[in-house]
This record gives sequence, C-alpha cells and structure tokens, in this order.
Amino acid sequence: MSTSTTLSANIDSSQWIHQIRAWAHELGFSQIGVSGVDLSSAEPYLLQWLAQGYHGELHYMERHGLKRARPAELVPGTISVITARMPYLPRDTEPGWQDSELARLHESGEGVVSLYARGRDYHKVVRGRLRKLCDRIEALVGPFGYRTFSDSAPVLEKELAIRSGQGWRGKHSLVLSRDAGSMFFLGEILVDFALDPTDPVSAHCGSCTACIDVCPTAAIVAPGVVDARRCISYLTIENHGSIPEDLRPLMGNRIFGCDDCQTICPWNKYAQKTELPDFDERSPLVGHQLVALFAWDEETFLKNTEGGPIRRINHERWLRNIAVALGNALRQADTTQAQELRGALSSRANHESALVREHVAWALAQRG
Repeated sequence: MSTSTTLSANIDSSQWIHQIRAWAHELGFSQIGVSGVDLSSAEPYLLQWLAQGYHGELHYMERHGLKRARPAELVPGTISVITARMPYLPRDTEPGWQDSELARLHESGEGVVSLYARGRDYHKVVRGRLRKLCDRIEALVGPFGYRTFSDSAPVLEKELAIRSGQGWRGKHSLVLSRDAGSMFFLGEILVDFALDPTDPVSAHCGSCTACIDVCPTAAIVAPGVVDARRCISYLTIENHGSIPEDLRPLMGNRIFGCDDCQTICPWNKYAQKTELPDFDERSPLVGHQLVALFAWDEETFLKNTEGGPIRRINHERWLRNIAVALGNALRQADTTQAQELRGALSSRANHESALVREHVAWALAQRG
C-alpha cells in the first residue's frame, strides 16, 4: 500500500462518507460502512474454531492464522476499512421466491445451484466496482493507498461488516440485516487514512432457530458456528476429494452450494434485488435435469460456466456432485425414471477419474 497524501484535519470525514455512499449506490452497492482495524476481540473465537477443526480442508484459514484478524498486518499502513454490501437476487426475482426455492429441493430430478452462483462470478464484479469507487474517492481526498477485497483475502470479512453496521451475525453465521436479509455479497477497501467508524447494529434473531433446524446435515453446531466439514456448500465447492458417505444422502439434489439456512430465514423476505445484469440467472444452470447436466463433457461445462463461480470446482467435481444427486434421486424414482437415471450413471461408470467412478458406484448402489 502506498503512502497517502496528508489529509486535511479540519475536514469532517462524515462528509466524505456521505459522498462515498452516493457513489457506491450508483455502482450497485446497497450500503457502505467503516470499521477500525482492531479486531483483537474476535481472535479467541477464530482460534477456537480452528482448534476444533471446523475449517476442514480450508487450510488457508489456519495458514494465515491471526493475520486474518489484523488488517494492518495483512496490508501495512491500513488505518480504516470501508465495508460494502451488494445484493445479488436477480432483477426478475418474483415475490415468494423463498417458497419457490424450497420447492426446487423436492424436484429430485432437478439440479439445484445456489442462488449466488447463477450469475457472473461475484469476486470479479464486486472487486471491479470497488476499484471504480476508489477512483472516485481519490478525486475527493487525493491520492491514497488502498487494497480491495471480496472473499479474496485472509480478512475476517463478516467481522468487519458487523463492526461497521452492515448487520449482525445470524445464527447461520452469515451477516443479517433488517432491511436486506442476508442475500448480499460483502466487499472491503483497506485504506491508509482515517475515517470515523460507523455504528454496529443490535442482533434481531431472538429465539428463532429456523436456520439451525433446517440445515440438512446439522452443520450449524451452535448459534453462529458452522462446522464446514458438514456444510453442503463446503462439500460441493471447497472439498476436493471424496464426499463422506454418511452425508451424501442428506445432500438431496443440491449440486453447487446450499441456500437452505438463508431461504428459510424470515429476514430474507426483505432481501433486495440487484440492479446489475451481472447476477441475472444463466439459463443452463437453472431448472435443468440432473441427467442433462451429467451429460456435459468438459468443453460444454467450461462453455456453460464461463465467467461464473462454478468454474472453481472443475468438471471432475461437477460430475462428482451430480452423481451424488442422481443417487439420491434414484432412491425415489419410479421404474421408468430409475431406468433413465441408471443409464446416465452407467455412462460414467468407467470414467477416467477415480473420484467420479467412486461416486457413480455409490449412486448406482442406492437402488438394488
């Protein structure tokens, strides 16, 4: 981070925040906040979470250790953190979308992709627009040092958001807002000049445990604490190897991510739609049958996921995930449907990948 010019001490930084918020709204962000860099009170929670192994194969969490709670060590010179949130519900989202999404989970032959992953890769969208925001800030305050992040660096992103008033930590561990639910992306700008922190907000989950109760794999082991090793989002995305056999039947038809804890949340009736076409649903990923998705060769997979976050898992893990969903569908299928599902699975029974072959064999065994 470069050294900024000396900023005028007699300028009220709240004036800057007012202008920054206006620009941010023009760029598709719904809220801007400011946090300091002292996150020391969050360090014990982070250390305990790591000690219990809840990070699974997310080795970078352990590798970076307490640096995650120390923005000024991650980017030397950081004095303040500007936080941002960007809604991602598609522009054409209809009222009652929560019920529609829950209904998808009962269509066993349909592959369900997490809502956030149905559009363009948010890492690129959020960071790109944060950089545009920085260009405008520079015109306001003069040259300054900064780094932009969105789920792309070892920082306690949710902690920064909570401290800056973006919301509170819901019992599903995600940031929740009274006026926006949780269906939004977070982003940060680490800057080398001082801004007055914005106030945090109080929690409003009350006695509700809907997210904990609905989790298919019981991954929310305590309010606000998720064991990633059991989370379907982790299993289908971050996990590079075999999916534990005891968890496979619980995954249903979810093939990339899981929204259950958010879809069931009462606060998400206030979730906001995006203004950006980037997050509109891409048709090959929504409402398609598992058999058709399983037939994609690698070239088709790459074409249909171009520019989106699903590219992260590669074709091999795509087939692994769908094989599990096909096995779950096979248990419920009638005779005609079962024949089609078996045929699809058998077409990959001798796949070159041992990982794919293992999950196909398990799926075929789900119905004798």
